[in-house]
Amino acid sequence: MSKMTLSKTVKLNNGVEMPQVGLGVFQVKEEEQLIGAVTAAIKNGYKSIDTAAIYGNEEWVGKAVNEAGVPREELFITSKVWNSDQGYNETIQAFEASLERMDLEYLDLYLIHWPVEGKFVDTWKAMEHLYHEGKIKAIGVSNFHIHHLETLFKETTVKPVVNQIELHPKLNQKEIRDFCEKHEIKVEAWSPLMQGELLENEELKDIAEKHNKSTAQVILRWHLQNDVIIIPKSTKEHRIKENADLFDFELSNGEMDRINALNEDKRVGPDPDNFDF
Repeated sequence: MSKMTLSKTVKLNNGVEMPQVGLGVFQVKEEEQLIGAVTAAIKNGYKSIDTAAIYGNEEWVGKAVNEAGVPREELFITSKVWNSDQGYNETIQAFEASLERMDLEYLDLYLIHWPVEGKFVDTWKAMEHLYHEGKIKAIGVSNFHIHHLETLFKETTVKPVVNQIELHPKLNQKEIRDFCEKHEIKVEAWSPLMQGELLENEELKDIAEKHNKSTAQVILRWHLQNDVIIIPKSTKEHRIKENADLFDFELSNGEMDRINALNEDKRVGPDPDNFDF
């Protein structure tokens, strides 16, 4: 894997370049393990790291980033405001707290983690303020359905650059991907491998064998060819490398169709219209 391919970026609607492949750190609860994963990722050419306040590991991400020996401006760091911190003033405070925990001067991307009813518009207005102040290079959302995005369009002025949603071959989210594309919002997949549930899928294994690749690599390549940003999570260096080794093969139109046909609108996480946290 060449480090060059990991520098492949997509241009967000505000002109910022975001790496198409990054490292997710959801559920990594152990300091040494997390710092090891982020350090290994950066050493192997990753530029993008995705965390969130609720993950409880921002401090360690910041530590790994600050000790990585790579200039800060070459890295792309994302965090998210949690549900209980939503609202205008609360969001400003939550952002400042995240920045302090990470010991960073700015974030590249800040997301609303879930669309909390009655609060996400004020949350967004606070993020617009932070964006205009230059403390965040780009602002986006996570787990937003089309109607949530339409509400933002009506009531605020800055368009989200990204919508990070659960997305994998069993939940291919075609409708929201088309909507986002029309409105120049990039789609980013969380749980791009369906938390490992798809790795034994016969259809995917068959395609993987033809390319001499792993099932995970085939799924991640499918995302890339759908113009989706991915942040596969791993704490093992060999897997971190493998998850980025996606640029030396291409799925045919027929193979893309076969993977698209696996869709069952099946979620492993909550529905954004029906969550209680």
